[in-house]
Amino acid sequence: MPDGDYARAFDMACNGTEISSGAQRIHEYGMLVERMKELGMNTDNFSEYLKAFRYGMPPRFGFGIERFLMEVLDLGNIRECILFPRDKKRISP
Repeated sequence: MPDGDYARAFDMACNGTEISSGAQRIHEYGMLVERMKELGMNTDNFSEYLKAFRYGMPPRFGFGIERFLMEVLDLGNIRECILFPRDKKRISP
């Protein structure tokens, strides 16, 4: 595959609602730190997160379980199936 033509990503929909999406994330410690520095991020602020990558992290993706539950339970708002929903006024439990 030529660079720039394809992404290692997916979207999964059910009845017109996106219930999951994912993409291969940077999983190599050195590459991740380099990219964070390029973006002007302070890597000290992410020390606990970065710790796991020092020992090897496999390629991964997430399954949007809340979106899946919202669809299965026919809920009107995703906040109805999230234990601690976040918004502009609430950023911690």
